[in-house]
Amino acid sequence: MQTLDKSYLWQGREDSEEGQNGLRWHQVMGKKQHNKSVSLLGFECDLGVIANKGRAGAAKGPTAIRNSLANLAWHADCDVYDTGNILAETSLPAAQKAYAEQIAKDLSEHTLVIGLGGGHEIAWGSYQGLVHDLATQPNKKIGIVNFDAHFDLRNPAQTTSSGTPFRQIAEFCQSQRQSFHYACLGIAESSNTSALFNYAKQTKTRYLLDIDCNVHAATALLEPLLNEVDEVYVTVCLDAFPANRAPGVSAPSALGISVEFVIHMLRWVAQSQSSFHYNWRLTDIAEMNPYYDIDNRTAKLAARLVHEMVRCHAQ
Repeated sequence: MQTLDKSYLWQGREDSEEGQNGLRWHQVMGKKQHNKSVSLLGFECDLGVIANKGRAGAAKGPTAIRNSLANLAWHADCDVYDTGNILAETSLPAAQKAYAEQIAKDLSEHTLVIGLGGGHEIAWGSYQGLVHDLATQPNKKIGIVNFDAHFDLRNPAQTTSSGTPFRQIAEFCQSQRQSFHYACLGIAESSNTSALFNYAKQTKTRYLLDIDCNVHAATALLEPLLNEVDEVYVTVCLDAFPANRAPGVSAPSALGISVEFVIHMLRWVAQSQSSFHYNWRLTDIAEMNPYYDIDNRTAKLAARLVHEMVRCHAQ
């Protein structure tokens, strides 16, 4: 049985002279005031990164992200809760199963769930959690929007890893006779083999290369996908960003995409829900590796992205 660790203590700076206008994340955590609520669920795991021959250390990612979130100013008209961390100790499939079950539980209790990684093996657990949540609505179609330098469509035949989650999802969809709705923004051609590009073509994966990422191109790519689905799962891999902005990852990017581009797209995906008639209730941040971080740059970037996701949801 996997462990749900709830030991993290939220604490930080307090500006009491500012009253309610001076609140920070650590001061609003767990307090019920609004109808909308966000839950944070950590996936303390780098078993998939190790299996993918990447740099270990991502298991400490959720704590690093929380540390950087704690002192951020609070601006959202919603509640926020910390569910804790699923600890992946020896078995990746068992940890992903436990994480998926907790995701489903959180989705039933909150209006947005944000996963904190951990390696990108978090994606298989996140997706399965959404599938569990929709079990009584089997006709609902799920679309995936991934900001990533890598397709993560590697063949899981030998072993599952941080490089296989979206192929696992593709094969699951095939087994269920469902369409695979996947878009990846930020692909580094130099970091993905021809075999991966061929499989992306075979599965009708939509993608933009890193050098082509701009808001106009991305919205044009995503609009057809959003027209086809009922639920959207958004995942951000921190290795999509330039190495100087995100050094604390398993596989640093030589080029990367801009933070501003991703924030604009997160806002657009949130704002487009009413136009395209889908729900965005699940998202996560992957590949946070504090062992290789510099001045907490990557953790602060991850925290800013979580902050943006919550603001998008609250609005």
